[in-house]
Amino acid sequence: MKTVGIVIARMGSTRLPGKVLMDLNGVPVLACTVNAVLTAVGVDDVVVATTTDIRDDAIVEWCINNGISYFCGSENDVLARFTGAAAGAKADVVIRVTADCPFLDPAVIGEVIALRNATDADYASNVNPPTYPDGLDCEVFKFSALKVAHNRAVRPTDRECVTQYIMRNKDMFHIENATCPVPGLHKERFVLDTADDLKFCQEIAKRLIRWPASYLDILKILDKEPELRKLNAGHPRNERFYEAIATEKVDRDFKKSRVFLKKAEEIIPLATQTFSKSKIQFPPEFSPLFLSHGDGGYVYDLDGNDYVDLVGALLPVVLGYRDPDVDHAIRSQLASGISFSLASELEYKLAETLVRLIPCAEMVRFGKNGSDVTTAAIRLARYHSGRDHIVLAGYHGWHDWAIGWDPERNRGVPAVVRGLSHKVNFGDIAEVEHLLKKRNVAAVIVEPDGGGHNDNQYLKDLRELCNKHDAILIFDEIITGFRWDLGGYQKLCGVTPDLATFGKSMANGMPISALVGRKDIMKFLPRVCYSGTFFGETLSIAAAIATLDKIEKENVCGKLWLTGTDLSKSVQAMLDDHGLETAISLYGDMPLRRLEFSNARVKTLFLKEMIASGTLLIASHNIMAAHGEPQLKRVLNSYSHALSVVADSLKKNDIDTRIATSIPENVSVR
Repeated sequence: MKTVGIVIARMGSTRLPGKVLMDLNGVPVLACTVNAVLTAVGVDDVVVATTTDIRDDAIVEWCINNGISYFCGSENDVLARFTGAAAGAKADVVIRVTADCPFLDPAVIGEVIALRNATDADYASNVNPPTYPDGLDCEVFKFSALKVAHNRAVRPTDRECVTQYIMRNKDMFHIENATCPVPGLHKERFVLDTADDLKFCQEIAKRLIRWPASYLDILKILDKEPELRKLNAGHPRNERFYEAIATEKVDRDFKKSRVFLKKAEEIIPLATQTFSKSKIQFPPEFSPLFLSHGDGGYVYDLDGNDYVDLVGALLPVVLGYRDPDVDHAIRSQLASGISFSLASELEYKLAETLVRLIPCAEMVRFGKNGSDVTTAAIRLARYHSGRDHIVLAGYHGWHDWAIGWDPERNRGVPAVVRGLSHKVNFGDIAEVEHLLKKRNVAAVIVEPDGGGHNDNQYLKDLRELCNKHDAILIFDEIITGFRWDLGGYQKLCGVTPDLATFGKSMANGMPISALVGRKDIMKFLPRVCYSGTFFGETLSIAAAIATLDKIEKENVCGKLWLTGTDLSKSVQAMLDDHGLETAISLYGDMPLRRLEFSNARVKTLFLKEMIASGTLLIASHNIMAAHGEPQLKRVLNSYSHALSVVADSLKKNDIDTRIATSIPENVSVR
C-alpha cells in the first residue's frame, strides 16, 4: 500500500500572494512543509500539487531544483487537481496538507497516518474537530474515498476544499480523528495566511533550533515570549471557508432521510425520542429529519446537507457542537470512569458552583432531564406543605402532574391525578389568587420568562401571594437557566423562588439537570423519594462544570444577548420591508427570540424555504456562542429568501397544498 503526501501550493493567494515561497530564516515556506511530510513515519513519496497558472511556474522550478515531484492542474478545481496528483503518483492512501503550514509536525502527521492504518478508516485527520494548533492540519484518506468525492462533488466549496465532501457525508465514510493530548491548543495559530501571520512565522523561525520542528518546540518559545501570540491574534480558523459557505447556493434533497424514516418508524414510534425533533415539526418531503453530526454552529444530515443550526438540540447546545474545552473535560473524566458504585467528588464541585451562581440555591440535587427535576420539585413541595394541588404556568415536562390538565396529552393519566393540576395563563395573577384561596395548593410552578411573554411584576406578585398563602414558588428555568444569566432568570428579575430547576444549557448537550433551592425544603429529599442510578454519572457532570466555567469566563450570556439582538433587529427590518408583520412576528428576549405565525401554512412554507437555503430552525432563534458573522450571514440570506417566497405566495394566495400541514404553530424548545 503506497502512501503519498500531497502538498497543495499556489502563488495566487488572496490575502498574501506568493506566500508559499516566502523566506523563513533562510528556508522557503514550501521547503518547510515538504520536509515535514518527507520526515513523517509512513510516507512513501511526496508530490506538490500546483496549477497551470503562469505565476506557479516558480513553484515548478523549485520542485525541479529540489528533486520533488509535482503535478499541475486547475487553479480553481482543487479537488480535480488533487485527484490528478494522487492518480499520477499511484497512491493507495493520500496525505493532504497545504503549503501555508510551515510548522507542520512530522510526529503529528505520523500519528494521523497510524490512526488511519490501525482503523482502516476511509478518512482520518486531526481537524474533525480541530484540537491541534491551526497550521498543523493533516488529513489522511484512501484514494478510493477521494475518487468518490471527485466523481460526486458539485458544490464549489467541495471542489475547492478537497475533503469537504467526505466530511459532510459522514454517513457514507468511516471517519476517525486524532485528538491533541494537550488541551486548549485549538486556539493557537501557527499558519501562514496573512501579513500578520508572516510576522509571527518569521519570529518563530528565528528562534527554532531544529527543523522540521515539533509543535512542542513552538509552545516552549511561546511560553517564554507570550507576546508573540499578539502578532497574529484575532484571525478565525478557516475564515475563508465559512465566508464561502455563508452565501453558497445548494440544491438540497432528502432521499436518505425519507428512506431512513420508513425504516425507523417500523421499530421506533414517531421515529425519534422527542416530539419537537420529529416529522410533525417539519414540512413533509422538504426536511432532513435525521442528522449525522454537528460542528460549531452547523449540523449535517444523512444526505450530506449542512445547515446553520438555530435549534441547538432544543437549547442544550449553548456553546456549539464539539466544543473543544467541554469535549476535553469529557475525555479526561472518561479516563477515570463514567458511573461509580458510590458518589463522586465531582458532584460536590458542580453543586458548589450552582450554589455560588444561583440566588435561591442553598442545596442541590441532579437529574438527567427537565422532567426529572420538575417532578422532584413538585413531590418535595407536596411533602413539605402537606398539600396536593399544583398551579402551573408554562410547560414543565411529560409526567402525570404536568400534563394532567391537558386533554390532548393526558391519555393514561388517572382522573384523580388530572384534577390536582390547574393550568393558568402567564400574567393572570387574579386566577392564581383565586386558586390559592379555593384549592389546597402546594406549589406554583412557572417558567419565569412566560414562554417569551415577560412580566417581572407578575413574578413579584406571585412571590407575595405564595408567601401569603404558604405555597412554594418554583421557577422552572430549564430553558432560561445559563442563557439569560448564569444566575438564571431569577437573578435578572430580582425575584427569588423557593425551588428552581435547571437543565438544557447546563452541559452543552450532555444529559443533566438540577433541582436547587432552600435548605429547609431540600433537606427532606432523603425522606422524599428521588433517586436515580445515573443522576451522578460523571461525564455529564464534568461537562457541566466545564460549560459553566466557560460561560462565566467568556461572558457567553452577554454574547448570546448581543448576537440575538443583532439577528432580531435585522429580521424585524426584513419583516417590515416585506409587509409580513401580521403573518410572522417576533417576541421574547434576545437569547431566545421566538417566532409566531398567523397559521400553520405560513409556518410550513417559511420553514421549507429556510431549510432549502441552509438554516435549520423550528420557531425560535436558539443562539449559541459558535454563531459568528459567517453563520449569521447565512441565516439572514435564508430569511431574505424565505420571506420573499412567503410574501409572494400570500400576495398570489397560492401556498402549495403539499405544505398545508398541521404542524404546531408555536412549539420551539420542548
